Amino acid sequence: MSAIRVTGLLPLEGEISIQGSKNAVLPMMAAALLHRGLTVLTNVPKIRDVACMTRILEHLGCACICRGSSIFMDAREVQRTEIPEEYVRSMRSSIIVLGALLGRLGEGSCCYPGGCLIGARPIDLHLAALKSLGAQICEEEGIIKAVTRTKKGLEGTEILFAYPSVGATEQALLAAVLADGVTVIRGAAMEPEISQLCHFLNNMGAVICGTGTSTLMIQGVQCLKDSTFRVEGDRIAAGTYGAAVMAAGGDITLKGIRPSSLRLPLMLLEQAGAEVDCAEEGRTLSATGIGWEQEGRIRIRREGRPGPLNLKTGPYPEFPTDLQSPFMAFLAAARGTSRIEERVFEERFGTVGELVKMGASIRIEEKTAVICGKYPLRGACVKAADLRGGAALVVGALAAEGETIIKDCGHIERGYEDICRDLSALGAGIGWIGE
Repeated sequence: MSAIRVTGLLPLEGEISIQGSKNAVLPMMAAALLHRGLTVLTNVPKIRDVACMTRILEHLGCACICRGSSIFMDAREVQRTEIPEEYVRSMRSSIIVLGALLGRLGEGSCCYPGGCLIGARPIDLHLAALKSLGAQICEEEGIIKAVTRTKKGLEGTEILFAYPSVGATEQALLAAVLADGVTVIRGAAMEPEISQLCHFLNNMGAVICGTGTSTLMIQGVQCLKDSTFRVEGDRIAAGTYGAAVMAAGGDITLKGIRPSSLRLPLMLLEQAGAEVDCAEEGRTLSATGIGWEQEGRIRIRREGRPGPLNLKTGPYPEFPTDLQSPFMAFLAAARGTSRIEERVFEERFGTVGELVKMGASIRIEEKTAVICGKYPLRGACVKAADLRGGAALVVGALAAEGETIIKDCGHIERGYEDICRDLSALGAGIGWIGE
């Protein structure tokens, strides 16, 4: 299915459950390679990136069985160490498999990763971390080959990141779990997905301290154990649907999502005029409250046009770059003038041209998008250039008069189980067309 048709200006009403987290489950699947046994993940989203990571694991010798929203991974027979180019080119997060292969087998190789076209996203921090742990890196004709320098394998060390890269932090964690001695990661990313990965690894028998902070300490262990772990709800999917109700208006409830992982986006939705309530074990708190539990639900209500916002993207707990495009889309139909400064990926504004086709008034001033709200937007034929940009076009279409056709929606399927299913359940006029 490659295209989506949206009929706009229909309010959203009702409640939906949020899928498991894309950005959390992929490094967990890679981590399954570290254990010579069975690893089970539940609440796994049925998305293209999970299917891609499954094929990578199977190529390496890991037996994978999917049953409903669970995946069973048996890595006892893993022997291959080369990740096929066809998978690495299509999904950037495949690069973190290198750390797991080095920890388990002492070597690994792959080409430079691909993924969405949202900027350079160099992997120098990944390679520097692996070198610090004792890997020898060789780069020839676009192929990265990594081997441990001694038969003893990787060795614990101190790693200092100049920038809190999520992928590089995951890479270092996976490589350090089976390394000899203690590894300390300073300047680590603090995104909720990193905390989930640490909890998951500890559940497998790893010893990781400092979860949720910028300093992680890993005591290397000799082996891991069979385990089962539930993936948390996807905060980016939840934030996207929050942006959708801001664009369309209405009253929705999102279930199975931890509100604390979205504290700043929810505060900004309130600032833009929404009513936001977060329920935790029978308690109802405002989005600016404290004391969140692990799971909960979020209710978002919006009447009238939303107000303008000024926001800047940045590493957690700052505003997530993955929600920049969906927020831009609803702000294109808001009152007044909004400003978004992109400080993570230089090409996250790739969706601006498509939103302009829908009548949006957006101009780019270096790293800042200036958005003059217009309502309603107008239906048009547009094209998704990347995962979050495609979701943003869906959000914009909800505030557009008439019909919008969004092409190349395979990007959206990389991270959303079924955006049409979820939004149509809330009353949106949306559906897949074509094959």
